[in-house]
Amino acid sequence: MQRTLRLLAIVAGLCASTAALAQKYPARPVKIMVGFSAGGPVDVVARIIGDRLSNKLGQPFVVENRAGANGMIAAEGVARADGDGYTILACNSSTITLNKTLFKDIRYDPEKDFAPLTTVVSAPLVLVVNPENPKTANINTVADLVAAAKTAPGALAYGSGGNGNLAHLAMELLGQKAGIKMIHVPYRGGAASEVGILAQEVLAVFDPLSAVPLVKAGKLRALAVSSAERLPSLPDVPTVAEAGYPGFDLSFWVGFFMPKAVPAPILETLHREIVAAARDPAVEHKLGSQGVVSLLSPAEYTAKIAKETKELAEVVAAANIKAE
Repeated sequence: MQRTLRLLAIVAGLCASTAALAQKYPARPVKIMVGFSAGGPVDVVARIIGDRLSNKLGQPFVVENRAGANGMIAAEGVARADGDGYTILACNSSTITLNKTLFKDIRYDPEKDFAPLTTVVSAPLVLVVNPENPKTANINTVADLVAAAKTAPGALAYGSGGNGNLAHLAMELLGQKAGIKMIHVPYRGGAASEVGILAQEVLAVFDPLSAVPLVKAGKLRALAVSSAERLPSLPDVPTVAEAGYPGFDLSFWVGFFMPKAVPAPILETLHREIVAAARDPAVEHKLGSQGVVSLLSPAEYTAKIAKETKELAEVVAAANIKAE
């Protein structure tokens, strides 16, 4: 009986100290680690949210860029950080859902090492062709593109921002679902692949949101968007799922994580504050340059990661994709 009472007292003390920690949090500056260079989508989102958290919580949220290895350097740093709530990872979808499949030397486990907080923005890809290219002048829909690829199997080329890039995987996934095979032409980044389709070097590209102004100007023709819902800036363009391939849903997202050992009250505080920040109209307007604001509960985020990791691993295996 005495032993039980002592254990209960210890548990109560731990709970009280954890609650007190959360109430005081943050008591000093918090570091947001970004695995990509300053000025990129992840960095921009991290700084927008970090500024709002600094103002709301009364302590600096300082962005530290540790670029390299497709975000793996920063992710490993956060995975090994103390679970005291003073280190946050801001990263893109590839760091969590793709690296584990593509790289053999990865030194963190996305599932075991991190506690997901929420996604903040999601940027679907836009499947485009060049209307000025004689080979794609009459391709107006996904069905038209699939029919052209079936007419000339293995002869039509598409571009992406690099081997293993999300745009590469999106086209491979479409090819697997549609039963077509096209030639992959990897470029050095999404901007270069966009130049490639404008120069008529390739016939199709799953382009980032930078394609929207080109679509509106008539320089590119949008066939579909890769997300489950239509893009507000292109409301008349169907999703790939609506175009005949149910369940197709791939987007480039940016979100936040903490080390797995961080106490639940701190995780709950940061989730709540990040969501509140992103919902502020002024902040949401700033985030709009990077994609559509997308906020998930930790449970929803965990489920999304599991689904995408499994699906992308299957695409990689079926297409025998190797990291560059």
